[in-house]
Amino acid sequence: MDWIALLLTLKLAAISTLILLLIGLPLAAWLAASRWPGRSVVEALVALPLVLPPTVIGFYLLLALSPNSWFGGSWEQLTGQRLAFSFTGLVIGSVLYSLPFVVQPLQQGFERLPQSLLEAAAVLGATPVDRLFSVVLPLLAPSLLMATVLGFAHTVGEFGVVLLVGGNIPGETRVLSIALFDHIETLDYAAAHRLAGSLLLCSLLLLTLLYSQRRRLRLW
Repeated sequence: MDWIALLLTLKLAAISTLILLLIGLPLAAWLAASRWPGRSVVEALVALPLVLPPTVIGFYLLLALSPNSWFGGSWEQLTGQRLAFSFTGLVIGSVLYSLPFVVQPLQQGFERLPQSLLEAAAVLGATPVDRLFSVVLPLLAPSLLMATVLGFAHTVGEFGVVLLVGGNIPGETRVLSIALFDHIETLDYAAAHRLAGSLLLCSLLLLTLLYSQRRRLRLW
């Protein structure tokens, strides 16, 4: 059962991270460049998961994804599938809860981009697409790496949101954090130690790799 939970967790983290990058890159670029007075409100909304208890976010997400809500009910009518207590619901919850861990590093990276290089590339005739791939993304590499790893790791370790939104359905919503909770609840401390120790070791190795690679990228 733990292997099934592991595979489901990795699948959830991979899909959520991909969606977070697709959303986070343009959002971070806009936040870094925008002078709109209401930008601070958008930044506050993005950062809410950093200060709100996961159960608060999970509770309101559960209400929004339930068949009785406009969004959840419309989704079920269109697709024939529920959002609450489903893998799709877990993806939505994970994306919203991990959003600041992806957007904030990317925003800081965009704010540090030297505008002189972008202007020079434009003068030399580089199109916006050329500037994106030849100037922006290489300079953004440390922030992009940080955002990817933090978004992935945070999704793997989340408990409160996934429990409220997804419940504990084996093979569909039972991820590693829920499996660990089950072991503790049933007093199976040996299995809990194995699972918790593995997560601790993997998290430490992942963060060590992240910081070492970020320093190398900055040197380049």
